[in-house]
Amino acid sequence: MTSFEAVPYGPLQATANLLVLPCYAGPEPMGGPAAEPGRQVAPKLSEAPPEPGSDAADVGRAMGIDVATTLRGHGFRGDVGDTFTTLSLGRLAAESVLFLGLGQRDRVDHGAIRHASMLAAAEIARAGRVAVALPETVGRADVDQAAAALAEGLLLGSYRCDRYQREPVAPHWRAGVLESVQVLTSAATQASAAAGLRRGELTASLTNWVRDLVNASPSEITPTHMAEQAKQVSGEHSLACSVLGPAELAAGGFGGILGAGRGSVNEPCLVEMSYRGGDGPLIALTGKGITFDSGGLTLKRTSEIEWMKSDMAGAATIMAVLCGAAELGLPVNIDAALPFAENMPGGSAQRPGDVLTHRGGKTSEVRDTDAEGRLVVADALAYLAERSPSVLVDVATLTDAAGLGESVWAVLGSDDGLIRELLAAGRESGDPGWQLPLPQSYRRYLASEVADIRNTPASVQDTTVMAALYLQEFTGGLPWMHIDNGSTAYLERAGDGWPEGATGSPVRALLRWIEFRARDRR
Repeated sequence: MTSFEAVPYGPLQATANLLVLPCYAGPEPMGGPAAEPGRQVAPKLSEAPPEPGSDAADVGRAMGIDVATTLRGHGFRGDVGDTFTTLSLGRLAAESVLFLGLGQRDRVDHGAIRHASMLAAAEIARAGRVAVALPETVGRADVDQAAAALAEGLLLGSYRCDRYQREPVAPHWRAGVLESVQVLTSAATQASAAAGLRRGELTASLTNWVRDLVNASPSEITPTHMAEQAKQVSGEHSLACSVLGPAELAAGGFGGILGAGRGSVNEPCLVEMSYRGGDGPLIALTGKGITFDSGGLTLKRTSEIEWMKSDMAGAATIMAVLCGAAELGLPVNIDAALPFAENMPGGSAQRPGDVLTHRGGKTSEVRDTDAEGRLVVADALAYLAERSPSVLVDVATLTDAAGLGESVWAVLGSDDGLIRELLAAGRESGDPGWQLPLPQSYRRYLASEVADIRNTPASVQDTTVMAALYLQEFTGGLPWMHIDNGSTAYLERAGDGWPEGATGSPVRALLRWIEFRARDRR
């Protein structure tokens, strides 16, 4: 485990294997060639050398080098995530120095710090013991956010899932072990920086915990295993936890969960978790917990089925968020109902044309057994709605039809004010989302001749909007938000700073949103 510490001294005194110093991109060129009408001209790249930060300049003088000229000579531009490493040759207490680009000086914020740290994390982690200087652009009031962003970026970027590897398949991806990080600060800001480091370490650790679960072998991560995980973390964080097995689900009318899990030897369950941090209104959360999704009798294509171990990312996200609320001691009250099932094509699997009775009595015609996620989440939403919470939120990898790509989750719901809060939390946390419309007129496509609703539309394409309209039927008219992380929870190929695999999205956004709610209550 990486240790983080805020220390009140400068880079010349830092004893570490690697000293990390911020640098900036040179100023953008003024003017440029005029464009003819109707034509665009490619922007001219800046001829200005990168700008070393004040700490980098001090270190350069101590090493007897012109930092800007040296960096430029090695192709370093100072863009976000650019790096250049050199030995100190005994002229510093640190063994080597890494210059880290943060982009234009006047545009540096905690988002740039997080992203640059994440991009450079694998290289930094290989050093083991690291000292890092925060950019001088960070004001005294923002030190905590900058430190949090730094810790998040380093931990998220250095994460690799190698638990099953005797030897790494791709050694160049191996990040090494980031043993310790000292953040260089002043005595006046040391306490603030330390608080920020703790905050960043917490959110990144929760995110990486979700990544571990999602990346794990699906034969290991069964509904029973997830229930045991919920019990374990609930005990560690003083959360209430209980589990409903198949008999209790049948008695309680949870036909969606039972239907989705009928074809598997691994029985379904519903995990209840709760956190009590105040006397305010109740927040109700749920997430899709399909531990493996073969599609059931509507079997998926090979290109899809091979990463369907990720279909429980929504439920894992909610588990992490409750742990985060408890760790932060937020003055909020949260109830979570997490449905876990394995969607398999066994002899007892549900069939297209089956009619299921959900919690509360509403019925669904199953047109597509591969649209099982909404069936289990519907049960959980109906169950939570019975408690009349102030807001219902579900997180589910229901579709990849939002068209938003790997970097942005989708949100739809009944309350635009709540959605604006969530989107602001996503932007601030570096885990952004985008609102999609929810036209009620489309509900007609979900009409069924034999049940109250069908789980996929009859005559149009099934989309994120259609899935959300289905779920809305089970919210009891309460304020509600549906987060579809179908394209962000698991990457089929490496992304911008992310390796192939789980990302933990949207843990950081949802936890930050709950912090907003707690702040507004104070």
